[in-house]
Amino acid sequence: MLQLSDFNYELPESLIAQTPTEPRDHSRLLVLSKDNGKIEHRHFHDLLEYLHPGDLLVLNDSKVFPARLLGKKAVSCGKVEVFLLKNISSQRWECLLGGRVQENLEIEFSLGLKTKVIKNNQDGTWELEFNKSAPELLIIAEKIGSVPLPPYIKRDQKNQADKNRYQTVYADRNKIGSVAAPTAGLHFTDDLLEQIKALGVEIITVTLHVGLGTFAPVKTPNVLDHKMHAEWLEIDSSTIKKIIQAKKDKKRVIAVGTTSCRSLETLGKHLALGFDINQGLKCWTDIFIYPPYQFKIVDALVTNFHLPQSTLLMLISALAGKDNIDKAYSVAIQQKYRFFSYGDAMFIV
Repeated sequence: MLQLSDFNYELPESLIAQTPTEPRDHSRLLVLSKDNGKIEHRHFHDLLEYLHPGDLLVLNDSKVFPARLLGKKAVSCGKVEVFLLKNISSQRWECLLGGRVQENLEIEFSLGLKTKVIKNNQDGTWELEFNKSAPELLIIAEKIGSVPLPPYIKRDQKNQADKNRYQTVYADRNKIGSVAAPTAGLHFTDDLLEQIKALGVEIITVTLHVGLGTFAPVKTPNVLDHKMHAEWLEIDSSTIKKIIQAKKDKKRVIAVGTTSCRSLETLGKHLALGFDINQGLKCWTDIFIYPPYQFKIVDALVTNFHLPQSTLLMLISALAGKDNIDKAYSVAIQQKYRFFSYGDAMFIV
């Protein structure tokens, strides 16, 4: 039995990054060899020294939107926080709610936005129906919503600097849908990406809209009892063909972030089952990767330092080996690396 306690570690609060490193690519980089456990201490822009011509670098181009909305109850005017998680249908969303709420509660926001609590999903989430379609709601959210920073970042959620900084430089404005940033990508600059291309590395993108599946805490003592929340994934046919060719040519497929990793491994599962790659891949994925796991596509991973007992820590333990990760995290704490969303990075090679 895989125990949740196996993935715990003690982290000094002082190592939880509250602000990002500037410039982006000057954050520290711990390079970990999954073959022998060797550790090197570098900076993120040194990633160039570890990439090779022919490598395939895979980015998640989903764009974060201001998913936190502060409203008030229509009758009592009590405050309610609504955290948009995923769009279910035209006007219905799965959400997290803050405050005393119940089914049939009506909530009002500014700019004429209203919603009604339809159902308690009994898993910590609620189903809400808004008076606006999803595209209309996203436009309003950009005006009245706030950046969904993780709770361990202690400052005003409406900080405008975060609205720009808590976003990758390559996020596609036509692919809005993430409620949290794919944070491994926060270290890249436009200039670094150009240098990577000049090196002969091909950069491709997938789209996984980060939702509760990525950051929901594991609450079951037996890891296998944890149920992942599904997230929407899209990979176009030309990208799929490039990935298949890279694997045939024995080129490295390097995922940037656990969301890209989960996207690629979801593709691996579908390829094993056989599907029409000319149609591309559009699906919900709830893939849960933990040791032991045989990776089908991902060879290397750029990632951040993750929360104790999280599914993300389990994923990287599956890729690099749990003993290697335990050692690397211990060394990172000793060397005072900065942890979590705005923290430093790791390259598992």
